[in-house]
Amino acid sequence: MRKAYIINSNRANRPDGETERDMLNNEKCSAYFSPWKEKITQIQPNDLVFLYSNGQGNIARGIATGVVEIADYINHEGFHENEEYYMHLNRFEKLNKPVSSSSINKIVGSHVVLAPTMVQLDYERGLKIWQGITKDYL
Repeated sequence: MRKAYIINSNRANRPDGETERDMLNNEKCSAYFSPWKEKITQIQPNDLVFLYSNGQGNIARGIATGVVEIADYINHEGFHENEEYYMHLNRFEKLNKPVSSSSINKIVGSHVVLAPTMVQLDYERGLKIWQGITKDYL
């Protein structure tokens, strides 16, 4: 059964924006360190994926490939082997303007908590967000 996911771009932990830029430039979603990185393995082929930036809203969207890849991660604490799990996204699009959390709530007709690393939504709610973006944010 298809799902939708909102993935946090990790800006709270990387205020320099490095992880967010990496996701946008490489058209992927990522998570770092356990137990968060393993959440990427839940995403299946053709699931809808949205990238969320703290303080801004949804900034990009794509369709999951279903292929989880693992990479080393470097931050201010140093080198961390195999601490990034990521997935490339098909039909990746950066939005012209972010979709705020209040706009997301309005689009789906209910409150969506966006603080966690990954938020899972049923496909129908994700499709509403996808269609709302197509209509007003591209």
